[in-house]
Amino acid sequence: MADEKDKLIQETRKKFNQDYLQAPDSSDRYDSRDVERLQKDDTWLESYLLWRHNVMDDALKMIDESLKWRKEIGINDLSESVIPKWCFDIGATYLHGYDKEGNKMLWLRVKLHIRDAKTNEDKKKCVAFWLERYAKREPGKLLTVVFDMAECGLSNIDMDFVKFVINCFKIYYPRYLSKIVIFEMPWIMNAAFKIVKGWLGPEAINMLKFVNRSEIQEYISAEYLPSHMGGTDPFKYSYPPLPDDDFKTPVCENGPITSEDECESKEEIESDTRDTVDSAINEESAARTKKMSCTEDHFKHEDWDKMDSKHHRNNKKPATVFKGPLLHISPAEELHFGSKESGERKCVIVLNNVTKNTVAFKVRTTAPDKYRVKPSNSSCEPGSTVDIVVSLHAAFMASLQDRFLVMAAEMEQSCGTSVQDLAQFWKEVPRNKVMEHRLRCHVLETNKPNTLSLKENLFNRSLSGNDDLSFKLNQLLESNRRLEEQIGHCIWFQHLLAFLLSFLVAIVAAAMYMSKGQSG
Repeated sequence: MADEKDKLIQETRKKFNQDYLQAPDSSDRYDSRDVERLQKDDTWLESYLLWRHNVMDDALKMIDESLKWRKEIGINDLSESVIPKWCFDIGATYLHGYDKEGNKMLWLRVKLHIRDAKTNEDKKKCVAFWLERYAKREPGKLLTVVFDMAECGLSNIDMDFVKFVINCFKIYYPRYLSKIVIFEMPWIMNAAFKIVKGWLGPEAINMLKFVNRSEIQEYISAEYLPSHMGGTDPFKYSYPPLPDDDFKTPVCENGPITSEDECESKEEIESDTRDTVDSAINEESAARTKKMSCTEDHFKHEDWDKMDSKHHRNNKKPATVFKGPLLHISPAEELHFGSKESGERKCVIVLNNVTKNTVAFKVRTTAPDKYRVKPSNSSCEPGSTVDIVVSLHAAFMASLQDRFLVMAAEMEQSCGTSVQDLAQFWKEVPRNKVMEHRLRCHVLETNKPNTLSLKENLFNRSLSGNDDLSFKLNQLLESNRRLEEQIGHCIWFQHLLAFLLSFLVAIVAAAMYMSKGQSG
């Protein structure tokens, strides 16, 4: 199967070179950087094939259109400096938060979009900027688009702009769209969105989710919803700087902001006095990585004994490894936490320095109140390994929306490794010298095999009278809601019919009166 996939990719690339790159106007049609990427990036080329069900000719047409668009809009050169500042100031488009499936969300606040042909291109470039920014940071990971149509009117609806957003996922960024959540769409726009369904095509119709305030939490939890949607998210868009679209702590061009480093230093100093494990972890980097304290070793061995070695993936030799230019990080993608019943409340991130210099690292999380990360800001000697213990506080549960960011940068030999030295280092290191890798959370409800767990859950559900009653009650409530909607429509039509009948009677009466007057 893998050989067939590789063969199809190579054949598609060869045919693209023959049919498109050798055309007379090919040098002006595409950006050379995109052409070079297409020759090397199998994953990028494969995304077009998969989106077109491995039909080569359809994928080639899509690649051609996508690459032409990328050059026309100048996607490789889009940055904050070339987009008008008002596009960011207004806050109509931005990345923030995750849906219940763990997909990043692109917010489009429709009431802030004013239909204006003069600014349409700038608004399109702003959307393209955010999508390209996300595609570079999270290649291949799904994205949920949220059209927030609360308080919007006809002047805010621009079908050309909506079509552009649809085409971005249909042609320019294939296999990135998870779903489109449309919040409180005005009824007057029903006809317009029938056109949108046509743009999406029959296969993507199921991606459209029309919701109101009471339904949106089926797809997005309250922690990532603003108050006008019934949520509890305190996030308020402001610019500058750009909102950190993966982590609540903002990241400046030269690393973390000063106040954050100061807070981290204070937290580490305070935590050092609480237990001997933390004091061992917060010692000088060289001493810590070469010789772990007995207390810390005992602490880790107890944790490993409690974990089921068959199903726990975060041991010292995990199955997956992310091989970065500075650090090899394992696990590569997910930290696995257990439920309260299983008692698995800790995970380990293993960092291996593959350079010839000391590497400073920093670990951040989207939920700092839920997790304790030790060490969160330290360094790793050349060729050595550091274990980072991620502990979940007893009062909290891990969720799919939680994320961790591992940042790493190579240090010069003259740099110190104390807390103060590291804080200064992160202030001065250029952003382009920082390696970043993100980890998701995964919750293991049980240590039993998935198939067995599924059977047991179904069995228990069939025996549980309360669950069955709750299920039937939800069905009844849903039927009642639909019935109320139908009754509302019937009443509206009755009022309309009564008005039309009254108008008709008035016309007939007027005609009869006029005919009597003429006969008299």
